[in-house]
Amino acid sequence: MLPELGHFSLALALFLALVQSILPLIGANRGDVRLMRSAEVTAYAQVVFVGFAFAALLNAFITSDFTVLNVTNNSNSLKPMIFKIAATWGSHEGSLLLWVFILTIFGAGVAIFGSNLPTSLRARTLSVQAWISVGFLSFMLLTSNPFDRIFPPPLDGDDLNPLLQDIGLAMHPPLLYFGYVGFSIVFSFAAAALIEGRVDAAWARWVRPWTLAAWVSLTAGIALGSWWAYYELGWGGWWFWDPVENVSFMPWLLGTALLHSAIVTEKRDAFKSWTILLAILTFSLSLLGTFIVRSGLLTSVHAFAVDPERGMYILGLLALSIGGSLTLYAWRAPAMVGGGLFKPVSREAGLLINNLILAAATGTVLFGTLYPLFLEAITGDKISVGPQFFNAAFIPMMLPLIFLMGLGPFLSWKRADLAGIVQRLKFVAGLTLIASLVIWYLYERGPVLAFVMLLLAVWLMFTTLHEWAMRIRLFESDLKTAWRRARNLPRAAYGMTTAHLGVALLMLGMIGSTVWKDEVIKFAEPGTTLEIGDFDVTFEGTDRVRGPNYFSERGILRVEMDGEYVTTLYPERRTYPVAQSTTTESAIRSTPAGDLYASISAPSLESAEAAGAWTLRILYEPLVILIWIGSFMLCFGGLLSLSDRRLRVGAPKKSKTLGSQAQAAE
Repeated sequence: MLPELGHFSLALALFLALVQSILPLIGANRGDVRLMRSAEVTAYAQVVFVGFAFAALLNAFITSDFTVLNVTNNSNSLKPMIFKIAATWGSHEGSLLLWVFILTIFGAGVAIFGSNLPTSLRARTLSVQAWISVGFLSFMLLTSNPFDRIFPPPLDGDDLNPLLQDIGLAMHPPLLYFGYVGFSIVFSFAAAALIEGRVDAAWARWVRPWTLAAWVSLTAGIALGSWWAYYELGWGGWWFWDPVENVSFMPWLLGTALLHSAIVTEKRDAFKSWTILLAILTFSLSLLGTFIVRSGLLTSVHAFAVDPERGMYILGLLALSIGGSLTLYAWRAPAMVGGGLFKPVSREAGLLINNLILAAATGTVLFGTLYPLFLEAITGDKISVGPQFFNAAFIPMMLPLIFLMGLGPFLSWKRADLAGIVQRLKFVAGLTLIASLVIWYLYERGPVLAFVMLLLAVWLMFTTLHEWAMRIRLFESDLKTAWRRARNLPRAAYGMTTAHLGVALLMLGMIGSTVWKDEVIKFAEPGTTLEIGDFDVTFEGTDRVRGPNYFSERGILRVEMDGEYVTTLYPERRTYPVAQSTTTESAIRSTPAGDLYASISAPSLESAEAAGAWTLRILYEPLVILIWIGSFMLCFGGLLSLSDRRLRVGAPKKSKTLGSQAQAAE
């Protein structure tokens, strides 16, 4: 009965979304406050009904209700409870329901926290958001019902893909969707502003918190997915330029550009048309990612549906959303008058170059991702655009951006004193060069590009710290005064500093784990010793371990350094009988200096001398922990900025008298 109620709730939510998509627009055009405020009621009701449907599906997974086809295909009675819960969004239908639930949460969020928005702007924003809900609710009800029944029900389910039965990946989709869908509300703000014909500093201030919240969530989702790939897949890498990785990375790149562009719109009343375009394109890329993973174009552990008919429905939604919004943009954007003139050497110019580089980098990733798909569709030829292309095209493009990230905070608005900046940064430049040479000398290997990246990472770190020291006058006043100034700095300033330091640490981790990585792959029998870095790793054999819904062969690796015992690593090769598949569970000894990483593969039977031996893969990855620390700092910096009162309030609330006068005028 509960699944049927969940299905009925989705139908009611679709009806409410249709109402919300029409009445508030009519009210805004007529100046009818009651019709405009109906959007708030329908937004609240939508989140209640979709939330109930999601809870009904969650209950079906928790109770192992195998009369529901979705549960049968993606769960099993032996599965641990945490993975039963995660299986709710581990399928195409369940993940789509989560997508729509988050969509309604953001709509309700604007209704709750948007009391300081102009009534007409809030109504139009919620109306556009409702149109998106109509598209995805109709898609779900017509093609992807999560509550389809199966009779007679089986005794047990088929189980979820074992690769997805991991705590890291259990949290990865919700965070990623909060990022994807979070940009929908920014898109709705942009479309509403175009309909209304007004984009100003107040609009940019209202948009920034929503953009920042989506960006933080998407950053956390990408980082968590990268961490999962690193320790779960057994190859020791954290990024492979997989097409499904790319479709989450592209909205992140443009979302980063949007964050910085909105700052210029707020501070200087400039870049208005560009900020609107970025808001449209960022969400459009989120929709593109949804299409790619649900259309059957790709076969991947990341992909959901493989049904081309579903893909055509999403393609239609994509065409309507992107085509309609860009048509509206082409009509309205020429009327937007930009303000805030600036010189070529200024903070505005620096942020403009920042935006252009990020947009060009997004275009490069988009081309490398879609070109093989277009070529196959036209000619039938299958090609692969892999890491070689992306590393050669993307990385050099980002190097000037890192330089500007260090230089940008020292630039003044409108016009900057370049000679003064050079004078202030001479010491930092020298310190950067010395530190980079010291690190290079310690490792004494790697391509020239790696050294340039190392130089820029250290540059960004030192310039960021120097800019913070200048803000609090650390070396220009006594410590008491500096401490007082540090306490009074706005949280947004600390957010920027933390995020920029996070990027510097990310770069150091990427360089260390890529350029200075050691790897040994060898057939090993009990007693075999492998040397890697300063470690001696001895394979002592395997034992058998049984889990709740799997059994595994667990390797035992004794690690020594200079004859002294360090640790024992236990990599596993797990077999899931229900799913009839195996997975690799790596074992990692992590330190600030680097990770010792071990994985074990099935015994080899290819040759007589290797028969019965296990394949061991041992890696030493210097500084890789800095990738996760840097990712955390990016997210924490974003949350710090989001907690800044100036972003939380958006714009001052009107007094009751002014509010009543405005309503009377409407």
